Amino acid sequence: MRTLTRTLVGATAVAGIVVGSLAGASSGFAATEAATKPATTPAASAEAVSPLAVDNHGLSTGEARNVQCWLMDDWGYPGPLNGQLDTESWKAMQRFLQANWGYPGPINGIPGVGTDRALLLFLTADYGYPGPIDGIWGPRATVSFKKFAAWCARSC
Repeated sequence: MRTLTRTLVGATAVAGIVVGSLAGASSGFAATEAATKPATTPAASAEAVSPLAVDNHGLSTGEARNVQCWLMDDWGYPGPLNGQLDTESWKAMQRFLQANWGYPGPINGIPGVGTDRALLLFLTADYGYPGPIDGIWGPRATVSFKKFAAWCARSC
């Protein structure tokens, strides 16, 4: 009985390995065939792709809208006033930071370390951010950014 059980378990294991190998082989062949065929048209051109992410840096929609009003009035933000700090909002913010707070990077609408460093410098000078000026956004930076957003409400 014991020998029969071992034989049955062994045969089941071998059958499982064989079936798994065949299943893996078929998907492997399909992937290889697809990879060797040239693409007829690209999915999208590099020029057509732009960042669409929203990064409110901890602001509520209403607070972000206040900032957008100020950016629209003074820094060329084209709208809409929707409370979503998107690419166009950050481009306007980068223009402000470049003109006044030493932002050295491109006007690309992506709030990276350089954008955050210049924004932190501004918030330190005028809105009570206690530092450090390291380009890393944290809760204390958000508190100061909220103070700035409250000041921006005058523009709406």
